[in-house]
Amino acid sequence: MQADTRSRWFLIQSKPRQGARAQQHLNHQGYQTYLPQITHQTLRKGRREIVTEPLFPGYLFIRLRPGTDNWHPIRSTRGVLRLVSFSTSPTPVADSIIDSIRQRLAEQPDTDLHLFRPGQPLRLQGGGFDDVEAIFERFDGEQRVMVLMNLMNRRQRVRVPLSHVACMA
Repeated sequence: MQADTRSRWFLIQSKPRQGARAQQHLNHQGYQTYLPQITHQTLRKGRREIVTEPLFPGYLFIRLRPGTDNWHPIRSTRGVLRLVSFSTSPTPVADSIIDSIRQRLAEQPDTDLHLFRPGQPLRLQGGGFDDVEAIFERFDGEQRVMVLMNLMNRRQRVRVPLSHVACMA
């Protein structure tokens, strides 16, 4: 019986917060790797920031040919903890799973990547102001925003939860 020499994906566990370092060193050694990352907004010190972080913290994928590629340098690569194994040998990850992850990340809506800017029109959702238009003024803490609304024919400042604010389509 002939050994399987097709290239397959395997899972690597990286050291804590060292997935990018492991990927860089593995790529430098000539291995093909995939570190799925997701981009989202976060609030830090009252400011909105766009952050990119691993979809699976502590893990990345590597493409290897069983029986052909030299697997020994992987274990001593900076940032790598181990190849994930079941029983005594690393278990391959189906190509369809990797393709599905790539497709879902490519389809990731970028609606939450819009940073609100002063003067930007918004739509309020939820609470007593459902589907009401407002104008963004500023962030007010980590979970609130200050908006301008027309109430009783006057422009009023109103503090609303961040979860009730959406960009106008």
